[in-house]
Amino acid sequence: MKKIGVVGSGLVGKTLAEGFLGFGHEVMRGSRDGKKLDDWKASASPKASTGTFAETARFGDVVVLAVKGGAAESAVALCADALDGKLVLDTTNPIAEAPPENGVLRFFTAQNESLMERLQAKTPKARFVKCFSCVGSAFMVKPDFGGQKPTMFICGNDPKARAETTEILTTFGWETEDLGSARSAGAIESLCMLWCIPGLQSNKWNHAYKVLKK
Repeated sequence: MKKIGVVGSGLVGKTLAEGFLGFGHEVMRGSRDGKKLDDWKASASPKASTGTFAETARFGDVVVLAVKGGAAESAVALCADALDGKLVLDTTNPIAEAPPENGVLRFFTAQNESLMERLQAKTPKARFVKCFSCVGSAFMVKPDFGGQKPTMFICGNDPKARAETTEILTTFGWETEDLGSARSAGAIESLCMLWCIPGLQSNKWNHAYKVLKK
């Protein structure tokens, strides 16, 4: 069992923290002030703890980055060198503060860049893998689609980190489509935009992606 550090106090962080706890891991959730999650800790598993972003990054053998996209770069900066050498599951998407247009989210990244590549450049010794970024939190752990396993798209520069991520996703009930290096992150982040259109247009949020092969 590994120690898991979940950086972020929102719903995605809560969902993944409880997922890892459910599989027997020790989990620390981090917030900027370190005390925001006291109520969660009081009701969670004995293997749960809380701390600051930096404490959480130091704690985890694996670190989950689960903050709003606009806060991702500052969150990583607060973790400083505590991410060096570690697998970092990057769940973030570069969603701008501007409202969607006809159900289409706006991103703050340029067309030919990705948020994860920016994060990797700021923390070159961390082993970032884009993951859990193209589905809603309700389906991140043990997704149920009538017996079919949905597909999670991942990418990152370190092949071993991608292999570790695939093992985690298999445990969580997913099949994995490995898209190679971090250069693919922009394409994966764009899937968030596509996934959200039915929800923002018709309030339908009960879907996931599936790659069909023959």
